[in-house]
Formats: sequence, structure tokens, C-alpha cells
Amino acid sequence: MTNINITNFRKDIYELLEQTIKYNEPINISTKNGNAVVLSEEDYNGLMETVYLLNVPGMKEKLIEGKNEAIEECIAEDEVKW
Repeated sequence: MTNINITNFRKDIYELLEQTIKYNEPINISTKNGNAVVLSEEDYNGLMETVYLLNVPGMKEKLIEGKNEAIEECIAEDEVKW
């Protein structure tokens, strides 16, 4: 995570935002009233999806179970009924 004060953030905002988007590197901006964090949209969407999935009852356990299942026991993607 990049740490920067608000004055330097203002000075280099375009470059910093481009780096955040390109490399998904969050920026921690410090001000005299507290800090703020800037994330890429991709990172933000990933966090929101994680929060959503972990709030579905039983989903955490299903995800862990699926992660631990041997690939040979899984069905092929083209066999999945959506």
C-alpha cells in the first residue's frame, strides 16, 4: 500500500490513480483529520463480492469445501446447468 499525505496526493493525483488502476495498489492518504484509502474499481468490486458471499448463510463453508475438493471429482464447466 502506498502511503502519502494529502498535499502530495493532490500534486500527483493523476499518476497515483493510474498506478492504482494498473497495479491494484491501494493508496493510503493521510490528512490532519484522518486517513482515506483509494482502491481500484476492480479491488472494490472484489471486496464487495467477498462481503456478499460471506453474508450468504452457509456459503463460507461451501466455498472452503469446494476449495478442498479434488479436481478429479469436479464436473466439467460445459456440464454445468445454469
